[in-house]
Amino acid sequence: MSTETMKRPRSAAPGAAGAGKLSFHGVLRSEFIKFFSLPSTMILILATLVVMVGFSALGAWGIGRSMAMFASNPEMAAQMGDVNELSASLPASGLVFAQLIIGALAVMVMSSEFATGSARSTFVAAPTRQPVFWAKMLLVTVVSAVVALASILLAYLMAKPIAENYKLPLDFASEAFQRNLWFGVLYVVMVSLIGLALGTLLKNSAGGIVVLAALFFVLPIAIGGLSGIISWLADAARFLPDSAGSALMKMPGAANALEPLAAGLVVGAWIVVPLAAAAVLLQRRDI
Repeated sequence: MSTETMKRPRSAAPGAAGAGKLSFHGVLRSEFIKFFSLPSTMILILATLVVMVGFSALGAWGIGRSMAMFASNPEMAAQMGDVNELSASLPASGLVFAQLIIGALAVMVMSSEFATGSARSTFVAAPTRQPVFWAKMLLVTVVSAVVALASILLAYLMAKPIAENYKLPLDFASEAFQRNLWFGVLYVVMVSLIGLALGTLLKNSAGGIVVLAALFFVLPIAIGGLSGIISWLADAARFLPDSAGSALMKMPGAANALEPLAAGLVVGAWIVVPLAAAAVLLQRRDI
């Protein structure tokens, strides 16, 4: 064995794992290719668009019909609330169900790595692991924001003629619609990043989706049912991610909703804390 061979660092040996330096751009490009090469990705994105557009059209028709029926009864019409706020929320009305679809997709972005065993090759190429996690986080953020924005805009285009037919106010430039549009996008991004964190923490697609559904659907219903018995639960419920995200989309000062600043801080905490926990655990545990 030559002296040169003996002095060669092990990590520099030909074929050694992690010998190459993979840039963050390279990791991000790899993640985008993996994400969009799966047929399920486009299926779930299209499903999100269909749900958003469908619920917007159905909501516009339902509210329009109700307002027409109550036209001769001002008291019944008043019980429906502010017509401007109702109309402005129509394009984002499908988020209640679409959030689970896009959230499930985010769960699988990381959990599928462990389910298929590809995590081994992924982390051999990027042994520090963190570039992979943050690349996935950036991917999920961009995709969920673009899908949410496109969905709400398409839903607006679908609901607009129906709303006009029933003389419902649905103005794109109104403060109420802009609030629903941009905070609706933020809401979907929050759900997606929580989903990514759950997929990383649990390493299981089914488990992550179940926990995500429980957090956004089951837990609010359970707390709402118990709040009549345990009074402080009503206040605690406002700090759930669903309630905090919805509070940003509502008119400031809405009943039982956090103030915009407080709601924004709660949403930020629901994004940062699970992601930080997932990043630390991914770094410390075995694949």
